[in-house]
Amino acid sequence: MLPTALPAPGPVWGDYPERRASDLHWTDALLTGLMYLGDALRASFLDVTRLGERRWLNEVRAAQATLALMDEASAIDQVRTLLLTQGLTAPAILQSLALAAHLSRKHVQQQPFDTQLVAARAILDGTAAEMATGEGKTLAVGLAAAVGAFAGMPVHVVTANDYLVERDASQLRALYAAFGLSVASVTQATQRSERHIAYRCDVVYVTAKEVVFDYLRDGLDYRQARATQLRGAGRATVIEAPQRLLRGLCMAIVDEADAILIDEARIPLILSRPVAGALPESHTRAALGVARTLLRGKDFQIDVVRRTAELTRTGRALVKDAADQLAQASGSGVWRNILHREHAICTALTALHCYQHGYQYLVRDGAVQIIDENTGRVARGRIWSQGLHQFVEAKEGCALSQETETVAQLTYQRFFRRYVRLGGLSGTLREVRGELLSTYGLRTQKIMLRKTNRRLVLPTRLYADRNSLWVAVLARILDVHHVGRPVLVATESVADARHLAGLLRQCRLAPNELHARNDQDEARCVADAGRAGAITVTTNISGRGTDIQIDPVVAALGGLHIISCQLNYARRIDRQLAGRAGRRGDPGSVETMLSWDHPLLATVVPEWLRSWLCPARFAWVSRLFNPVLRWGLSLPQRAEERCHAAQRQRLMKEDERLERSLAFAGLAE
Repeated sequence: MLPTALPAPGPVWGDYPERRASDLHWTDALLTGLMYLGDALRASFLDVTRLGERRWLNEVRAAQATLALMDEASAIDQVRTLLLTQGLTAPAILQSLALAAHLSRKHVQQQPFDTQLVAARAILDGTAAEMATGEGKTLAVGLAAAVGAFAGMPVHVVTANDYLVERDASQLRALYAAFGLSVASVTQATQRSERHIAYRCDVVYVTAKEVVFDYLRDGLDYRQARATQLRGAGRATVIEAPQRLLRGLCMAIVDEADAILIDEARIPLILSRPVAGALPESHTRAALGVARTLLRGKDFQIDVVRRTAELTRTGRALVKDAADQLAQASGSGVWRNILHREHAICTALTALHCYQHGYQYLVRDGAVQIIDENTGRVARGRIWSQGLHQFVEAKEGCALSQETETVAQLTYQRFFRRYVRLGGLSGTLREVRGELLSTYGLRTQKIMLRKTNRRLVLPTRLYADRNSLWVAVLARILDVHHVGRPVLVATESVADARHLAGLLRQCRLAPNELHARNDQDEARCVADAGRAGAITVTTNISGRGTDIQIDPVVAALGGLHIISCQLNYARRIDRQLAGRAGRRGDPGSVETMLSWDHPLLATVVPEWLRSWLCPARFAWVSRLFNPVLRWGLSLPQRAEERCHAAQRQRLMKEDERLERSLAFAGLAE
């Protein structure tokens, strides 16, 4: 349950407020579950919830009108006094949001819609609000953040990428200034000295990865200072903690909550340092050379979903023979260690067969850069662990970076549960509301649409192979472009995006490309994507937080048309992409075009069936069984969703086990 005393650095919460595991009691989960059940029952059987919202909104509008008649300074002082005496109670939230709506209208020239006020209240109540794409999540977050910071809590607005961090902080700076609040943004390029200043602001916009790494650095610096003092002065009772970056974990508002709390929660965030005495570069290149000689299916098997390689009995024998020769030639005993050599060869096989240039990574300026598959952006500064990154570098002929070792790690599950107050919102939450509740204690509330959805969803089309797919996609783009409507084509990877853009240029068209290679042009590409006749070829980079505006001329032609050539691992991500069209009641359309040889389909479709469905047979089979084939597309997605959910559960249990062991040893963070 949410605390009655609002968390902030000071005598009550200490200089670094956060919620420890010991503070989480089973009764919290029980009470949260009962509240969630009550919300579901009210929504299912009676329209009491909507009637209550309407009465509440009428009260907010009345309070806003009253505050508008007052002197602005007097109105601000009145609401501040109410917050200081009552905290974030229902009456205080009502008056605070009324003030926020008044200041937004006056200083930002945006009158919050009813749906935005309801979403802001839900966030302040510690709820994850499902708010459809295009309904104004940015302002809803701003209203909630302003009220939280105005109540005295340092607020972290956590969002999906650096582009959104800088954009949203800039757009709402005037709103926070009207409250007398300071706002800052922290991105990957922000230096440590700048971070220290930024985190002293009332509201900080930051990506999830950056705030977690800063939290880990704070904990690591504190433990190192503690160890130094204990070595120098025995078991001292007073520890002078170093100056930390954060001011604790008081309140977080997670924008795109499903992307951060679910999609990105399968991998722990690791703070690392270079390994002393790492194996030489020649060892990595030799292992890669051995791996290249092995035959797939005979010497090793590949798990496409988990991206792992496993040697067969034949493969182990071949690796042993090769290792004996390498050990004799190099004089290194490492090759005689069975576990080490097989791990090295399997990692090399994974680099060769599971990680492809333009899909999982790029090579830029002679270095391998990882592509974040959730966002489609380059994950600058991130590397793969356990030697995988070095094998990919060797595969691409790059200079090998130094191997690293873990000094601290943390999962999103364990980190975000440490915030004393946590809320969020996204356009796609209903599929994961159970996991949000069980893992983070977040109830989910659906926010009604402000206008009727006019988006047209066309039937899915399937094609025999990728060549047939690109021919059909090209023809479809030309048809829509001829009418004058803008087209957004979402492809699976950077390689696919560049290939399709090349085909369009051969037809004397000038598409805009938006992917990891040119993400610095995102603002321009997004601004141009809604123009009449515009063609934009993109990847997942366009899926989150992208607001594509259309003018009346484009609306009269039918709005933005989206062609999805993706089969994402979660159906929610497909819905996010579709949400780029038909926003705020505008017209628009979306259709999916896929090839039968898509990698995700290969995980559930038998090899013999894919071989039998050659291009000649596919034409009549797809016409005869098209509804069945379209239904079958959801099967690999459901399988992937279950697999990822299981990975998150295993990771969370392992993380909890680690936390318990550290606490028992007196080393907990």
